Amino acid sequence: MIEEVLSQVFGIWYLIGAALVFFMQAGFAMVEAGFTRAKNAGNIIMKNTMDFCLGTVAFLILGFSLLCGVDGNGFIGWGAHPLTDFANTDWSTFTFNLVFCATAATIVSGAMAERTKFISYCIYSFVISLVIYPIEAHWVWGPDGFLAAMGFHDFAGSAVIHFAGGICAFIGAAMLGARLGKFDKDGKPHGIPGHNIVIGALGVFILWFGWYGFNGAAATSAIQLATIFATTTVAPALAACAVMIFTWLRYGKPDVSMTLNGALAGLVAVTAGCDAVNVFGACVIGIVAGLICCFMVWLLDYKLHVDDPVGAVAVHFANGLWGTIAVGLFACGTETMPEAAGLFYGGGAHQLLIQLLGLLCIGAWTAVTIFITFFLIKKTIGLRVTPHEEIAGLDKEEHGLDNAYAGFAMETETSPYAPIKIDVPASREVVVDVEDAVPVKARAGFGDVSQVTIITKPDRFEALKNELEAIGIGGMTVTNVMGMGVQKGQTSYYRGAEVDSKLLPKMKVEIVVSEVPVQKVVDAARRALYTGSIGDGKIFVYDVESVVRISTGQTGKAALKYED
Repeated sequence: MIEEVLSQVFGIWYLIGAALVFFMQAGFAMVEAGFTRAKNAGNIIMKNTMDFCLGTVAFLILGFSLLCGVDGNGFIGWGAHPLTDFANTDWSTFTFNLVFCATAATIVSGAMAERTKFISYCIYSFVISLVIYPIEAHWVWGPDGFLAAMGFHDFAGSAVIHFAGGICAFIGAAMLGARLGKFDKDGKPHGIPGHNIVIGALGVFILWFGWYGFNGAAATSAIQLATIFATTTVAPALAACAVMIFTWLRYGKPDVSMTLNGALAGLVAVTAGCDAVNVFGACVIGIVAGLICCFMVWLLDYKLHVDDPVGAVAVHFANGLWGTIAVGLFACGTETMPEAAGLFYGGGAHQLLIQLLGLLCIGAWTAVTIFITFFLIKKTIGLRVTPHEEIAGLDKEEHGLDNAYAGFAMETETSPYAPIKIDVPASREVVVDVEDAVPVKARAGFGDVSQVTIITKPDRFEALKNELEAIGIGGMTVTNVMGMGVQKGQTSYYRGAEVDSKLLPKMKVEIVVSEVPVQKVVDAARRALYTGSIGDGKIFVYDVESVVRISTGQTGKAALKYED
């Protein structure tokens, strides 16, 4: 009687755990949105919504059968038909494995954020849920998976989900290329801060909360569940402490975003052995995970030059790898694994070697299949948006969403370190000459000192700056402003309804010149701004009565001269 009650209780807990894992989708979305720029927030929310929804379709069609089908073999499952066989489908198993499948696909989104075509994201996310994840997960969690039969231990997915998802993220980010402005012409990395660290932190706490279901849902006894909760709490806490101390010593101040990533790294690392290690082992696993996270971020930025906006590779790939290996080092003898199998607890190297073999198999399968997927997408529809679309923001260009934060004034983004020339968009609805596209208004008769004011689109600023520097203009004042010309911007839609014309983001560049001819400045600005469409910008030229240099009191032309 008691055993039956307990079976029912833990069966219900199993589904509650699945619900907690589903809620982690919100955490992933908040982390990615908070750690990236506001102009892409809507795109990121859309991706994190659709990877679960598309993943559900893929899992129904084929994924569930490949993972849980009992008519297959040790390498691939077959025989489950949730779409056509409602009565004989284990819906608890289906739902539980579906939410884990969606998690694996979500990991890739963060590493490829801010420059990936939405249609391309939908395709590779679908493929991950359809084939890539279900097959390698079958090896470990399927009815007769060959890695499970060998004794490979990954209780909740350090290897199956995080290591595999991290491999996809690394290969995708490498093939996609860095965001504009991430690296200068010499390869030096530049930080591109996320727009809302508070949202990012909220995402981390949601993920940590959901992780109790992620790691603990498969528990079958109260003692086992309590142990898993303890290790799932201790490891991320120690990892965050390790990152805080490291960044404090290394950079002079404790880094907020890195510390948040450290907590996630600890969670990933303890996932494989959450049921097999004790609290001391979880402490060590967490500390090492935090340091690995810091090292991996440095390696990607300074050596490999792979741009990962949210730290997905450092968190999931590196610590999925470490956490899986850690089982072979720290498995100390618990209810799940009664005999100590860890190298440090007298278990020898047998379990460690099995863990390494499992990583090799999962890594090889995932790397080959995702590379083929990305390669085919890149050679057909393309992986990456255009530079114009990237600078303008994916919200506007991919979804027709002017601003994910309607009603709030947001900073206009530029790419100050991007060693690129932004190409003119290929297609334009209106083609006009430069006089109409970039009109010039000037007062009659110039004095010794003139001010040139240029109003332009944010995505043309880099081209403008480069042209002005080429003619010897080194100083300028740049302001983010809002404006609307007679064309009133492009028609946009929200929920299918046309949006009324509104003020659009512009940049105002002000230059005071004396030695450089005004006409030379005007010509340079026109070259940079002209795309052949009405609305390229405007140039205003004014006389300046006087200029006073505050530091020396010099006036007129002398105030504008700076010694080398």
